[in-house]
Amino acid sequence: MQSIPLIFGVDVAKAELVVASHGRPGTCQVPNQATSIKAWLRHLPGGSTVAMEASGRYHQLLASLAHAAGMRVYVLNAADVYFYAKALGARGKTDRVDAQVIARYAAEHHEKLRAWVPAPQQYVHIDELLRRRALVVAKREALRQAFAGLADLRTAFNKLDAAFDSMLRAIDVTIQRAIAADAMLAAAQRRIAQVPGFGPLGSALLAVLLARIPFACADALVAYSGLDPRPRDSGQMRGRRRISKRGPAYLRKQWYLAGFSASRSKAAKPLYLALRAKGLSTTEAFLVLGRKLLRVAYSLWKSGSDFDVTRLNGAQPA
Repeated sequence: MQSIPLIFGVDVAKAELVVASHGRPGTCQVPNQATSIKAWLRHLPGGSTVAMEASGRYHQLLASLAHAAGMRVYVLNAADVYFYAKALGARGKTDRVDAQVIARYAAEHHEKLRAWVPAPQQYVHIDELLRRRALVVAKREALRQAFAGLADLRTAFNKLDAAFDSMLRAIDVTIQRAIAADAMLAAAQRRIAQVPGFGPLGSALLAVLLARIPFACADALVAYSGLDPRPRDSGQMRGRRRISKRGPAYLRKQWYLAGFSASRSKAAKPLYLALRAKGLSTTEAFLVLGRKLLRVAYSLWKSGSDFDVTRLNGAQPA
């Protein structure tokens, strides 16, 4: 007798997984360790679905092992699940409730979800380095603000700040060495780096992102980054457009910095000035310009062509 595929929702924590099966009562707990996860997966019917929220590093082991075991895997946007739970009228938030909500979400939306597929290990490693770099930068900026104005600790903090710089240089060297070892990735980075605003870090970040995730089009890349504008209209009222902020925050920051840097370049400055002339604030103009540059960089990566300034100034900004 053939087993019926099941849909499992998993609430992932550092030490434990809480598992719910859609349409069935109760939950179970599985230690977030390879041996325990493999033992649990062996008892699942073939072709089952395992869904979880993206949770930094903690979900990666489960996703990898479930995919290797032949399961269909979905890694969900945590914000989507959160608002879905609110729409259901959930009256509390516990690991058990979260697992049940994830299972129900996957059951109702699986036809529109993209199954998770592991990226090559070298790309995952570079992506981890880039994420760690973003974390180091964020911590350094927080410490700079915390110790600002404390003259009696300035010398000690300068030593700490120099240590941060040393760590960032070490990360950058490691990233570039890993990219240079992959000819296709190195070529993609060189091509993207031609776009104004995309320096060594931005080009490395985008090259690895495009290698890891098969975006169908530039719009999908923009939406993944959380830079897609969302309307707020009702009847005759036209609300202010705001970006969705659905994707990883460090991506939006990098594309914003790309727009900021490019606004001072000869190629992109006319576009920036045109955006400002439309009444956009500097922050809005940097974001819109960064989004435009992201689309241009994607087209270069997709076509394998070199940068042409007419890609920026050939069309009016939206």
